[in-house]
Parts: sequence; C-alpha cells; structure tokens
Amino acid sequence: MNENSLKCDTAIAGGGVAGLACALELLKKGQQVTIVDRDTPERLGGLARWAFGGMALCSTAQQKRMKIPDNPTRLLEDWQSFAEFSSNDKWPELWAKEYAEKNHEQVYLWLASLGLKFLPAVNWVERGLYKPGNSLPRYHVLWGTGWELVEVIIAHLKPYIESGQLTILHQHKVIAPIYQDDKVVGLTATNELEVNSTEFAISATNVVIACGGINGSAEQVKKHCVEGETMVPEQFLNGANPISDGTLHNAVASIGADITRQDHMWNYAAGVPHPQAEFDGHGLSLIPCKSALWLNHTGTRIGPQPLITGFDTNDLCQQVTKQEKPWTWQVLNYDIAAKELAVSGSLHNPSIKNKKLFSFLKEILFGNHRLVNQMLEESEDFVCADSIEALTEKMNALTGEAYIDVAHLKQQVASYDKKLLSGEALENDDQVRRIRHARQWRPDKLRTCKPAPIAHGKTKLIAIKLQLITRKSLGGIKTNLQSQVLDEYDKPILGLYSIGEAAGFGGGGASGKRSLEGTFLSGCILTARNAANKITKIN
Repeated sequence: MNENSLKCDTAIAGGGVAGLACALELLKKGQQVTIVDRDTPERLGGLARWAFGGMALCSTAQQKRMKIPDNPTRLLEDWQSFAEFSSNDKWPELWAKEYAEKNHEQVYLWLASLGLKFLPAVNWVERGLYKPGNSLPRYHVLWGTGWELVEVIIAHLKPYIESGQLTILHQHKVIAPIYQDDKVVGLTATNELEVNSTEFAISATNVVIACGGINGSAEQVKKHCVEGETMVPEQFLNGANPISDGTLHNAVASIGADITRQDHMWNYAAGVPHPQAEFDGHGLSLIPCKSALWLNHTGTRIGPQPLITGFDTNDLCQQVTKQEKPWTWQVLNYDIAAKELAVSGSLHNPSIKNKKLFSFLKEILFGNHRLVNQMLEESEDFVCADSIEALTEKMNALTGEAYIDVAHLKQQVASYDKKLLSGEALENDDQVRRIRHARQWRPDKLRTCKPAPIAHGKTKLIAIKLQLITRKSLGGIKTNLQSQVLDEYDKPILGLYSIGEAAGFGGGGASGKRSLEGTFLSGCILTARNAANKITKIN
C-alpha cells in the first residue's frame, strides 16, 4: 500500500464502534472507505469491545413482554429532566429528541438485522435522586456484551476488506482534516509504527471524526472541571483510553468547529486500579453494592444523604470528590458481595460475554462467587477479614496511615445494623428505603440483597477501597442531526462530520449534565447511521 496515494470517498478518523458502524453503512451504499485508527488490530472497536453492552431503548419486545409501558414521549421527558438542558443547548436537545424518536428503528432494529440479541430482562438504572431520571426500566443488555457487538460488525466488514473497498490503517494517527476552499477535502496522518514517520495525506470527499472523547487525558479532565458540577479529586483513575486526549478536537476547532460542553463528563465513583493495568492509572469500574456502607477515609458513613448506586451517578461522583481524601470505602460482607458485586465491562462478565446461559443463571440465583474470589485474589484494594478489628487493621495498612479507629468503625456498622434489627416497620434509613424500592422490580430483586445486618458474624467482612474513575465525555464537537460539524454560527463545515463520543454522542452534548445510562453505545450507532445517510444522499 502506498500511503502517499491514498484516496477514498470517506475517511473515518477512529475505529471505535461509531467509526465501524458508519463505515458499514457507507460500504453498503458502494462507498470507498478508509478508517485510520491509532490502536492495534486486536483492539479494533475501541472501548466498546470491553463494554458491558447496556443500551437505553424504548418500545422494545423485551419491554412489552415485561409489561413496561414505555414510549418515545416518556423517554424524552425523562431525558430532559435528567439532562437539565440550558437555553444554549439547541442541538443537544434536538439530538435527545432524535434519540427518543429513532432509537427503536435506527438502533434496536438495526442490531437485530445484524443478528444481535438482548437479554430478556430489562434493568432499571439511574432512577434519579434530586432530579427524576428513568421513570421506567429501559436498560437492555446485549447477549454477548460489547465484545459481541464489535465482533459482529467486524465480521460484516470483512468482505469489504477482502474486496479492497475498505482500508483500515491500524496504529496510524490522524493529525488534522485538510481544509481547502471552505471545505474539508481529506486528512493528514502519520504511521506510529515508524520512527520519525512523516505526515501523509488521504484525499476524501468526506471526513468523519470518530476519535472518542477527551477523558483519556487526566490533563484534559482537570482542565475542563467546573466547581460544583464536574469536579474530580486530586487523584483519580483512568477508565477511558489514553489516546482519547482531545488532540483531534483541537484540530477541528482550528478550522472553525464549535466544541461545546467539555465540562460535562460521565465518570464513576467506584473504581479500583486494574489488576492487569495496561497504562499508568488504568482503572477498573465496579458497579458498587447497594447494600454496602459507603464510608470516607476515617470510616465515617458519608452523608447526610447515604450513598447508593442506581439513582444518580453524577451525584455519587460529586459526593466522593468532596471528601477530604481521594478515596472512599465500601464495607460489606461476603454474602452481599456475592449477590451484588459486579464489574462493568465484558471481560469480567464471561458468562454473558461467552453466552453461557447456565453459568449466567447460576450466578444470578446463587451469587457470583467466582467474581468475588477473583477480585479478592487479584486486587489489593479488596480486603477481607473475620472481624471488624482485623478488617480495620487491613484497611489502615492499605492506606499506610491509621485513619480508621476500630471503635468508630464498629459504631458506624452497628448503628446501621441496629436499624435493621428493629424490624421493617421501624426502619428509618434512606439507603434501606431505596434498597426496598429497587427490590420491587424483579430483575433488581435478583441482584439486590434483602436488607439485613452487615456484621452478623456468619460470614466474612469485606472492605473495598474506591477511587473516582473517568470514563466518557458528554460534551464534544457540535453537530446537526445529520452529524455535520457546525461552526459557532451553526453553519456546517462542508465535508466534515463527527459521530459518537467525539460529538458528545450528538450535537456536542446530547446527554446534558447527566446520562440516563446506556445512551452511549446506542448513541454511537445513531450518530454514525445519521452521518452515513447524509453522506450517501449527497453523493
């Protein structure tokens, strides 16, 4: 291949799921496509490959079977409530409406056409805390996780690779779009496999920016933090990809693109260092246990509103960031961990990833002991003991300071347990109320313990040291509903498109301040298909 003579109809900067989906749609319409991706061939598909595979969808067959009366109007109402759009959020709000109205046709049915399936149970996440969130369950999990999604799309792309209609340049870095005569006519790139590689140009009628967000860069995350809204502690983990560093955002901004809402981020409050770290600060995002006590560095329960997952992830992040130290603790027992502990992503959910139905049902019904034991063995941030005294000693040893007094930790746990020993009629704790509310929905009941004392003496105690972990950018390159990149006056930059996380999943910030969760993979697909539809209509 002669890099100096590359020419195609559409060049796509980024080989994540948005870039792959866009390429597939363009190829079906006869376009010659080149994908330029910074990662290795085995990592094609980006973070989607390691994603759990959850999607917020409405009016699905799964919802109908579970008698969930969802519809686009209700989804949009929930979205607008959680997003808290401002008067300046014209395009994000239009993209929210687009998602609500088109997710069934453009995402759900499209995935079905590729042969992908969802688990039958619909989960209820982000129910809302101070602002109403999902008023109904609509979180659908792909059978096979994000890994299956990526592999299936790649399988559909292979015939086009073999025929020469699709070219993928792995481990190549896009430098910038080529802007001439008021339009984009290609892009420049370098080969990162070569030492002192020189830039080369790819001529293209259309360029699609699908490079991901900015949250892979700690510097970018800190730069765009806003006091009281998207704060991060002094130290945090990276759950994104380090190559998602905002460089290409700056490049498109230099030719007039409007970059908006970069202060809006979707981070998670419960990260631990990745046991098989691939880069400095690499983190693993846990789905924290609802029945665990969430404590600060001294072992004091965080409050006055107790922290509990499943209601407002953004608020959880802000609460842990306000603490004196950049870590918090969850204290629980082994029984709670076996039933409730989960790790976000495909690799730590092998029963779903590998579509092992019997193993999956066994874990749901009898507890995921495999995962708990794996984390206790692999992660030093999981400590286990037979007593609070021994647990306290291990917690202090992990931080290197005696921040936690054993008598104080005993009192915190005993105070919570005492409320549960009085009987359900006399319980008065907001965490317990939310647990009981969650258990009213059958799928959540299967994964949430019935409220019971933590230190009942019949099983081991566990403490997990948690840190905030970055994940997704909610802001990005401003686009119209055809995924065309817009300048500050809402005028399209001819020949330039942006999709997926690079575009803030549409419009430069479609989720507003908060996501209903599960809008990311599906947002990648929706923005990608809209871009492909526009490109093929023009050409």
